Amino acid sequence: MSTARDPAAQSSPILIIACGALAQEIVQLQTLNGWNHLHLKCLDAELHNRPHLIAGKLREKIAQHRNEYNNIFVAYADCGSGGEIDRVLEDENIERLPGAHCYSFFAGEQRFKEISEQELGSFYLTDFLAKHFERLVIRGLKLDQYPELRNQYFGNYTRVVYLSQEDNPSVRSLAKNAALFLGLDFEHEHCGYGDLQTGLESQVIKFG
Repeated sequence: MSTARDPAAQSSPILIIACGALAQEIVQLQTLNGWNHLHLKCLDAELHNRPHLIAGKLREKIAQHRNEYNNIFVAYADCGSGGEIDRVLEDENIERLPGAHCYSFFAGEQRFKEISEQELGSFYLTDFLAKHFERLVIRGLKLDQYPELRNQYFGNYTRVVYLSQEDNPSVRSLAKNAALFLGLDFEHEHCGYGDLQTGLESQVIKFG
């Protein structure tokens, strides 16, 4: 069943508080489905490298907008927070996307389990991470200044698995270059939007 809406229809606004790494995909889904009543606020994508800060930042963002919205949804998985995100959301009675990280909700939890079990030494990329690999990984981990750290960080990995949202040859080329930089094998699986799309759809259906 399609959840696309008549742009003129009146719907209760839903605030989506998301990781900045998902902003482009969420905007694309908003546009595709006519979800004009979904309002997007993002936290800095670089929190990927500091997951212990995510829960606190989410709590601040929720408090900032709590009086403006009756309906709030969080577009994060656990994202390495060790359950801290869920503790915040339980206090606030707010739902989030399923899974441990964006790789699992893009691929779907069952498919991600199958991929990860094929090879435990896998490093994953999404469209966002492929596009921003230099900033988030090379410079973020200071591999540009200390190239010897590459083997320390990635010595136990054997492959890069690129889980694409758009099947875009230029982004696929960036992902291949990332694998080459890391000295790892490259594999590509096109996933689309996965549970990001179904998670947002569930909120549209729930809150109309």
